[in-house]
Amino acid sequence: MVEKDTIIKEAVKFAGIGDFKGAYNHAYEWLKEEEFSITEENYVEKVSGDGKDIEIAWTAARTLTDYFKISLSIKWRILGMSDVEAEIDGKKKKMNKFAEIKIDTKGVLVKDYDSKWEKTGMLKFLKDIYQKYVIPGRTKEKEGQVAEIVQDFKEEMKAFFALTGKK
Repeated sequence: MVEKDTIIKEAVKFAGIGDFKGAYNHAYEWLKEEEFSITEENYVEKVSGDGKDIEIAWTAARTLTDYFKISLSIKWRILGMSDVEAEIDGKKKKMNKFAEIKIDTKGVLVKDYDSKWEKTGMLKFLKDIYQKYVIPGRTKEKEGQVAEIVQDFKEEMKAFFALTGKK
């Protein structure tokens, strides 16, 4: 059976004027550069008055070894987004005003993602021995890698909003 261990949860919050399309593309491109495959599980827009709320759910995955895999669950929640025109460096640019934008990221370490060790009772027994006595150090190392990637993603998005946004 595939084992999934949640290693870390992080969140980025921003309110003010920013660039939603730019943030979306920046996050997507960052994950692609880190060699993740990305699936958009959900995209819902609700329009109310002159603003809209958006909810997006991504799943991103990257294989580390033939036994370990990183899985990221990224949920965007944008409240009260409206279009505005802002002056940046003396030029008018279309931007977005957010009541709040929140990006929740959960990092999961997936073990035996292909269920190779589940085919027979003997393999299951060997898997237990393998996990308890052979790879605990490697498991800790991979958990650290998952935590580092999630924290890097969070910092990347915080930096994006700091550079492009105004509170």
